[in-house]
Amino acid sequence: MPFVTSRKHAAPAYPAASPLAAALATGLALASPAALAAGPDASAAAAADALPTRTLEEVEVRGEQPRPYAGELASPKFDKPLVDTTRTVQVIGEDLFSEQAATTLSEALRNAAGVGTFYAGENGNTTTGDAVFMRGFDASSSIFVDGVRDLGSVSRDVFNLQQVEVVKGAAGADYGRSTPSGAINLVSKQAHERDELGGTLAIGSHGRRRATLDWNEALGEGRAFRLNLMAQDSEVPGRDYLEQDRWGVAPSFSFGLGTPTVVNLNLLHVRQNNLPDGGVPTIGLPGYGSPDPARPQIGEAPRVDSSNFYGTLSDHDDIESDMATLRISHRFGERASLLNTSRWGRTRQDYLLTAFMLSSDPARFITPDINDPSTWEVARSLPTFKDQRNEILANQTNLSLQLGDEGGIRHDLDLGVELTREQLHTRGQSAVGGSAWPYANLYAPNPDVAGLTWAHNGTRGDGRTDTAAVYAFDTLHLDEHWQLNGGLRVDHYRTEFDSLVACGGRRAPACGDLPDATPVTGVDARITDTLFSWNVGALYKPNADSSLYANYAVAHQPPGGGQLELSSRENSLDNPAFDPQESRTAEIGGKWNLADGRLLLTAAAYQTRVLNEVVQDPIDLQYYQTGEKRVRGIELGVVGAITERWSLSAGYTLMDTEVVQGSTVTADGSEVLAYTPRHAFTSWTTYSFGNGLILGGGVRHTGKLTRGADGAVGTPTHVEDYWVADLVASYEFHNGVELRLNVNNVFDEDYVAAINKSGYRYTPGAPRNVMLTLGYRY
Repeated sequence: MPFVTSRKHAAPAYPAASPLAAALATGLALASPAALAAGPDASAAAAADALPTRTLEEVEVRGEQPRPYAGELASPKFDKPLVDTTRTVQVIGEDLFSEQAATTLSEALRNAAGVGTFYAGENGNTTTGDAVFMRGFDASSSIFVDGVRDLGSVSRDVFNLQQVEVVKGAAGADYGRSTPSGAINLVSKQAHERDELGGTLAIGSHGRRRATLDWNEALGEGRAFRLNLMAQDSEVPGRDYLEQDRWGVAPSFSFGLGTPTVVNLNLLHVRQNNLPDGGVPTIGLPGYGSPDPARPQIGEAPRVDSSNFYGTLSDHDDIESDMATLRISHRFGERASLLNTSRWGRTRQDYLLTAFMLSSDPARFITPDINDPSTWEVARSLPTFKDQRNEILANQTNLSLQLGDEGGIRHDLDLGVELTREQLHTRGQSAVGGSAWPYANLYAPNPDVAGLTWAHNGTRGDGRTDTAAVYAFDTLHLDEHWQLNGGLRVDHYRTEFDSLVACGGRRAPACGDLPDATPVTGVDARITDTLFSWNVGALYKPNADSSLYANYAVAHQPPGGGQLELSSRENSLDNPAFDPQESRTAEIGGKWNLADGRLLLTAAAYQTRVLNEVVQDPIDLQYYQTGEKRVRGIELGVVGAITERWSLSAGYTLMDTEVVQGSTVTADGSEVLAYTPRHAFTSWTTYSFGNGLILGGGVRHTGKLTRGADGAVGTPTHVEDYWVADLVASYEFHNGVELRLNVNNVFDEDYVAAINKSGYRYTPGAPRNVMLTLGYRY
């Protein structure tokens, strides 16, 4: 008789819409002696009263332990267990990234091979926050929280996250407009009906201090309250002066738990006061040469200390994030459920980063004595300002239905409507009266300086995108071996953007009779269009513990879809004159549940084609959407428990990228895509000795990265590959107290974590560092 292994969640993110919660409830009921005594009918009734369900075929439930380091997708649009999901998906559980002492989304994503913050910005503009590259493309604009888009170039803390979901490939049918490489969904912690109290106190090298609290209280009659708190006061390992200070509070309330109607209210407030990193000059790195033939000594200069800070103590990255989410779910019997999610969110960022750029321009690279490098100076002439606010107001409604009789073709349907308004407001700032920071010594920079004054200059940018979307997903169960699935999403959107810019600057309007830097009209544009995104898939199950699948998906990214800004530049995809960028992903793969369901093994081969790229015609020098890029690769993954005591999470990816049509995008002239390692590997494993002691660790590998192409001369065209090893040791006492020691970069590997487009500066990888954490869980 075929069987289905039940899934286990500590706290389902969508309590009334999770289609596999029935398997959990039925499994627990059947496994208990009382349920066995009462019989299957009573146990099934108890399960139906406890959680929303869909009627499943006859099942045999195993009483195995939950799979460590993983979970199941929280969205009702993904209504199958991972073994039956026809996509490359990785679920990074809280137990995994907490064991690694990860504190940010970027650190948690180290568990996804080939996913990382490899790009340090363009020229003087430094990227901030979670600037994630995935499968050859920037995925920063495709980050979601509980299924709702989350805008803003900020770093996201993990203190209130249950898990991180990485869905790779064209994800337009799932989330709407998206980047070609996929989407990242953050699942928030929810209040539940168990009294729990936990927290951590952590201290580490390089002045790192952090505290968290996780308190859940059952209030009776289906009500519960949960509070998550976080405070951090931290320097950055291996970097002078940099700070990452933040605190956050996240209360959540649940009502009607265990009843057909459940209401969840989640609130989040996070404040950050950071000193941002403008990077380190690449001078002295392999591949660096003099940018000025008249001064060859520059190319022979020694490497600068990677801990050097070239900004000023006035630099800042102050962020305030607020979010309120109301989720109401209702179950209509055993075959239908309705979920409505309302979200208001706002992120405000005030930012000053003083950048530099070594070039042949004497105004930016001063050499008082060309034969004495100790006298060389760099001009801190590129202050980057940001005064920005992002807001979102969204409402999503999802109806889940199961149609068909047992023994025949069954349809698992998800139908939905989404209404979203996203807004962007920026106010420009600039230096006042020709003020400037003093030069910095290249080998001994001093950040404690004065000289620059700045103020708002009358420029601004205001963008808004209104979207109305409808979608439908259907999974057809033809028999116990075959399933077909498909999804269609239609997004009708309107984007408006208008700006005032300072005349006379680079890519700015001419001033005419006006004084330089006078605010004048920049972009004033509107665009309205409709996007059709879809996917189809087929799945064959040789048995209940394995599957073979094929999937094809199409997604779109329209002008202004990334940051809500439209452009008048002739070569920009954000120019409303252009059509949306289109991505198509084909994938085949297999998944296997091993070790009695404790271990999930995955393998996939895929190809993503990105069409409608903007390229310049070499004859008439006009820009057309005839460009095409391609990413082809394989991915292997394993997550779970090899034995009851030995847990493992590992992944490997091989990516073959190519610019099929259009100009090269890499500095070395190759046809590959920038900031995309050909090989990448990640792993983490722990062994429990059964007496409270756990030992483990992992290794991470990122292959060679090629930077983007521009007019820079003499700078490195790529960064070398690297391996990093991390270790962990923990001991849990009988009273719920745990002491954990994390040692990151054990062998003190010196590596480049990110490089900017021109290759003038880079972000050093963190050197060896230690974190000691005292935890409590009751």
